[in-house]
Amino acid sequence: MPTLLIADDHPLFREALRGAVARVLPQAQLREADSVDALYTLVDAEPDADLLLLDLNMPGAQGFSALVHLRALHPQLPIVVVSAREEPAVMRRALDHGAVGFIPKSADAATLNEAITRVLEGDRWAPAAALSAPAAKAEEHDAAQRLRDLTPQQFRVLQMLGAGLLNKQIGYELGVSEATVKAHVTAILRKLGANNRTQAVLIAGRLALDPGAIVPPPEESD
Repeated sequence: MPTLLIADDHPLFREALRGAVARVLPQAQLREADSVDALYTLVDAEPDADLLLLDLNMPGAQGFSALVHLRALHPQLPIVVVSAREEPAVMRRALDHGAVGFIPKSADAATLNEAITRVLEGDRWAPAAALSAPAAKAEEHDAAQRLRDLTPQQFRVLQMLGAGLLNKQIGYELGVSEATVKAHVTAILRKLGANNRTQAVLIAGRLALDPGAIVPPPEESD
């Protein structure tokens, strides 16, 4: 009895995915998450899951960062990206960062069925346009490699830095002291090879869907 994980913050789309999976695999066990934090908890609780259907725009992550980090933490878990961003370059980048498939959110039921079936059989699946798009840039692969070394908590802190939060605000959100946040930031800078939080956010920003739109965070003493 296969176990499939669905990670999407939109309840209506999770419902649509549940229906699609039920048609292909009526006996499948489905587990859901609506944020990156909930997803990490879910994946830890289901280490033998057969497939993760992952939305790119989950709260708590930007672009391909959650995909890259999950691939590092759980390399045995096949991940299919499901997204409303359907540009061929976005689909190709998802595949280059370790997804075994890409399903556009505009796909009809037959396409969803085919994609899920093919992936569960061990194949890759993506629209033909994805395969002819340019590969992800070398600097993007470099950023992905650095991001893989972060712990889940460091990943959360980095995403909050990218959202413009200061140490005190991050500590409040995570329920830890400001000193603990500073220690995390120091470790993040070291692992990413960054000199300050602005540089760290810009490195991680290479994995954003629109890297040029990344706004540097406010600087403060680390």
